[in-house]
Amino acid sequence: MQVSKLIQGRASSDIVSCPVDATLREAVRILANRRIGAMPVMQEGRVAGIVSERDVLYCLASDGESTLDKPVRNVMTSPAITIGPGGDCEEALSLMSRRRIRHLPVVEGDTMIGFLSIGDLVKSRIDEVSQEADAMRDYIQMA
Repeated sequence: MQVSKLIQGRASSDIVSCPVDATLREAVRILANRRIGAMPVMQEGRVAGIVSERDVLYCLASDGESTLDKPVRNVMTSPAITIGPGGDCEEALSLMSRRRIRHLPVVEGDTMIGFLSIGDLVKSRIDEVSQEADAMRDYIQMA
């Protein structure tokens, strides 16, 4: 399945993000309030990076509480690893596994049109396998 089909029906305006000049404290508040593990960091309408729970933990462990007052641009993972809407979901899963990431912005040109989690891709793959199994059972019963 193509990534475009997976994000179909999702509004890009629903993607939770923060600007590069937000403080890490503000970003943490957004992550906690929305109960999400990561979000894209935006600069001039483009994805500049991603800030995740891991980024927060690593910074707190190395620099302590003062890191919460730093701008997200100093903490985020950058550049963001992205995929286009024409990419395949298996390709996206492979990319996430190879790069050891759990979130992937879907970008068309310079515009982010979606944001995938590894959970989105795993659920999609499970649905595909289930449909294939159902089709196989139907075929066997008809034979």
